[in-house]
Amino acid sequence: QVQLVESGGGLVQPGGSLRLSCAATGNIFNINSMSWFRQALKNKRELVARIPTNGPVYYGEDVKGRFTLSRDNAKNTVFLQMNDLKLEDTAVYYCNADIPQSPGEKHVFPGAYWGTGTLVNVSS
Repeated sequence: QVQLVESGGGLVQPGGSLRLSCAATGNIFNINSMSWFRQALKNKRELVARIPTNGPVYYGEDVKGRFTLSRDNAKNTVFLQMNDLKLEDTAVYYCNADIPQSPGEKHVFPGAYWGTGTLVNVSS
């Protein structure tokens, strides 16, 4: 059983910074990709950033230049560094992972595993 454990959300003023973490635990022999999505009130869930095993990191247009997604493969953990936060960044942030449960499984996006979400509240 795979679980994604998120941490790092909270209340921050505009212009401030937060760092989110997402650790994958359980039956893991490989991780194809890990991502962060967010969902603001009354909005659809949207992709914030995605990091594959190989290849460049993808960022949504709204966060380019402000957010950085990195990965610690040894710890099956990703970190989302969020700088210069804006009011419109307020949302529940969800970690997502594509973790195959058997060799040869196709890559899927979004992955099958989701965290429970962590609230980022940007407010003055």
